[in-house]
Parts: sequence; structure tokens; C-alpha cells
Amino acid sequence: METRHGRDSFFDGGLFAYIGWRILGFILTVCTFGICFPWALCLIYGWETNHTVIEGHRMKFVGSAVGLFGNWIKWLVLSIITVGIYSFWVGIKLRDWKAKNTIFVS
Repeated sequence: METRHGRDSFFDGGLFAYIGWRILGFILTVCTFGICFPWALCLIYGWETNHTVIEGHRMKFVGSAVGLFGNWIKWLVLSIITVGIYSFWVGIKLRDWKAKNTIFVS
């Protein structure tokens, strides 16, 4: 397997934009008592993914907050039914959902 070096893969997001998106996500979540947490995650995931280039191909996040919200409710119900045991899988499910909603633009 050949290894490629150089600037083929990089992240071009800036610190102040990152801080701004995180603050916006936090405010959105707090002002809605957590109901809009999936929207906040989509904002942040979108910013992170859309500023990432892998082997010369820019990535794009195509997930929607509505789609995540449906999963979020399902995961919450499963966590309640299993007395919190399912919550150990929520992080994995969230990463899986993020990967399924990430594409290459070029």
C-alpha cells in the first residue's frame, strides 16, 4: 500500500469559527431545553465535515437535523427501556449516522 504525503488531506476550518459554531450550538440547546440538541450537532458536524479534505477530495455532511431527531428519540426510548444500558451504544450509533451522512464532493 502506497502512502501519500503532502497536503492531500487537511482541515481548513479556523479556531474562531469553531468557537462560534460551538457557542451557537450551546445556546440553541439551552434555549430549547435540549430539544434542539440534534440541530446543534448537525450544525457542528456540518462545519467540521465541510472543512475536511481527504486525499484531495472535499467532504460534505448531508445529514439533516430532522433525521437525527428521529434517531435521537428512538435512542432515548431504548435507553429508558433498558434502564440506561443502551446509552453505551448511542455514541457508536451517532458516529455511524454521521458516517452514513458524509459524502465526497469531488
